[in-house]
Amino acid sequence: MEEQKLEQFAAWLRDRERSKNTVEKYVRDARRFLEFAGTDAWGREQVLLYKGYLQKKYKITSVNSMLIAVNAYLSFIDKGDLKLQTVRVQQKIFMDEEKELTREEYGRLVQAAEREGKYRLCNIIQTIGATGIRISELQFVTVESLENRIVRIFSKGKERLVLLSCSLVGLLRDYCRKQRITGGSIFITRSGRPVDRRNVWAEMKALCKSAKVRASKVFPHNLRHLFARCYYEKEKDLVRLADYLGHSSVETTRRYTR
Repeated sequence: MEEQKLEQFAAWLRDRERSKNTVEKYVRDARRFLEFAGTDAWGREQVLLYKGYLQKKYKITSVNSMLIAVNAYLSFIDKGDLKLQTVRVQQKIFMDEEKELTREEYGRLVQAAEREGKYRLCNIIQTIGATGIRISELQFVTVESLENRIVRIFSKGKERLVLLSCSLVGLLRDYCRKQRITGGSIFITRSGRPVDRRNVWAEMKALCKSAKVRASKVFPHNLRHLFARCYYEKEKDLVRLADYLGHSSVETTRRYTR
């Protein structure tokens, strides 16, 4: 019964145009909560106990992420009155030094990928670094988009345009020529599917040693943060940067530029 309900929850999320990764995470977190509750007759007490359990076991950011998923499940089953508030945390002014990727480290990652013959990864790193797009949005970077230097990204019921620099277009054209890619998405797997975030994450981590970059700094989303910081340093325009990154709130963008 629970699995059937979770399948319906997944369909409900997809109907609201949540990404594949978001759907998988929300279903996983909802299942974890149901396993914790251990009964069909759970209510406010079990929900509160679950929040306390999470706070003892995980970091605040992880706790809030899981609570948001559970809240979505509660909305789905018409128990919105049981929703929990996320844990408030004092916002940091600066990013932790252990996590902030520098331009120099970015350059070393690119060089390491090229040196090891990981050309697709090398171009993915540079594409995200130059545009700030998400891994899931790489599928919209096509051979055709190189013609007018504009990538049209469709996500969560919205469209946004991302401009490609002349240098990035030249880089990607050269990659397509060498890989004999003549049309469609540039970054795909051997089976023709868009690259997977987990695979790119693992490939990037494998570069850490040869690039001499701390592993805590190397993950795809950190390239997006680096782009945001570099853009803001140059333009000082949070509103335009928010549009460029696809953020609904400027406050989200502000966290990227601290």
